Amino acid sequence: MNSNGTDRSWPGVIRRYAKYLPVTESTRVVTLMEGNTPLIPVPGFVKAIGGNFDLRLKYEAMNPTCSFKDRGMTMAITTAVARGAKTVVCASTGNTSASAAAYSARAGLRCVVLLPEGKIAHGKLSQALLYGATTVSVRGNFDDALRIVRELGETGLVEVVNSINPVRIEGQKTAAFEICDTLGDAPDFHFLPVGNAGNITAYWRGFREYQAEGIIRRLPRMMGWQAAGADPIVQGHPIQHPETVATAIQIGNPASWGGAVEAARDSGGLIGSVSDEEILFAYKLLARTEGIMVEPACAAPLAGLIRCVRAGEIPEGSVISATMTGHGLKDPDTAIRVSGFQPLVVAATREAVLAVMGV
Repeated sequence: MNSNGTDRSWPGVIRRYAKYLPVTESTRVVTLMEGNTPLIPVPGFVKAIGGNFDLRLKYEAMNPTCSFKDRGMTMAITTAVARGAKTVVCASTGNTSASAAAYSARAGLRCVVLLPEGKIAHGKLSQALLYGATTVSVRGNFDDALRIVRELGETGLVEVVNSINPVRIEGQKTAAFEICDTLGDAPDFHFLPVGNAGNITAYWRGFREYQAEGIIRRLPRMMGWQAAGADPIVQGHPIQHPETVATAIQIGNPASWGGAVEAARDSGGLIGSVSDEEILFAYKLLARTEGIMVEPACAAPLAGLIRCVRAGEIPEGSVISATMTGHGLKDPDTAIRVSGFQPLVVAATREAVLAVMGV
């Protein structure tokens, strides 16, 4: 509270950026105070990859359900309530289901989530279940689940809260606003993972809107990265059976394909792909140089950045931002599997521990 007794705490992305969103003063906002996530400098990582530039990570793990999806979901559930919806539905590789379930619980709506069987990290599944969503495993991939969700939406009985719902993109663009608010202008480059492609579409919209308002002078080059086993945009055609360790971007036919291509083309950027090996290398390197744990999908743009540095494509002194879409604890199984370490078991004595320490 300030001296006048008014609360100046962060109000959530809808109230903070209401001017740029399809809401009014009378809108009943469903929020968990999402947004306002840190933009973290990572000089140790930059040094380790041989770069000479300013890299900042937009650490979306600090959102309420620990991923960027909360920005779009606050808009989607707010809109669903305004329309009188009683049930919302989504297809998900994990993060969307967690966010939809949480915001539905907040709003008092029923939530149904469709997940590709066996293709969701346990951390994300646990969230959807605990928040009380009706959770359905589909014998197929994400694209199969999204097809069913589209068909359910056509019945008029449910509100679809995937990024095919345009208000999701509206909410997600607020991350671009926050980056510019922190830096005082747009970065030279923005790197981010590409799965269903809603995020790159949203960020590009946000940067362009801030430029149109005269808040920023320049626009960044949008650098989107897919996993090599799930890179339909790079290949130029849908992939029937996408496979990657980065399950959050294991999508063979992105809903926002056109928006992603437009963002890369119009910004002078690109949509590229990196291997699972490159992703896991960047994943571990970030954790060990900076103490930042992210879900594997976040490491796709970092692997892409490493590739660009090695190719001499990043000018010295550049300002670069990169979206870290979700927390590493979303996928603890991968972290344990690839860490390369196991707990050491010793006797319960000081001497035994000192011996392991080599002291």
